[in-house]
Amino acid sequence: MGRDKYLPLTETVYYILLALHEPAHGYLILQKVEELSGGQVRMAAGTLYGAIENLIKLRFIEPVGTVDNRRKVYVITEEGRAVMFRDYERMNHMMEITRRIWNSDGREPHAEM
Repeated sequence: MGRDKYLPLTETVYYILLALHEPAHGYLILQKVEELSGGQVRMAAGTLYGAIENLIKLRFIEPVGTVDNRRKVYVITEEGRAVMFRDYERMNHMMEITRRIWNSDGREPHAEM
């Protein structure tokens, strides 16, 4: 099995997809990304809307109908969930193998830093 051409997701894209677990408009996405990342990821509106356009083209997210026509609302698609889950599994594998190697030598992971 070859590598997935969409992986690894950037940190920003990962958090956008995670934020769209529930439908949200642009400003709410910005807020959720910052909250989910513990303040580590902050985006400008232009960056977000560029990412949204790309994620729509990839069919990872889609616009949904709303009562308020002034705001576009988006949600993650099944394809978006699938790619996000593959990236989640990839990161988990990296963490597990790192933990095994670090634990095998009996030293603290940050002892040499």
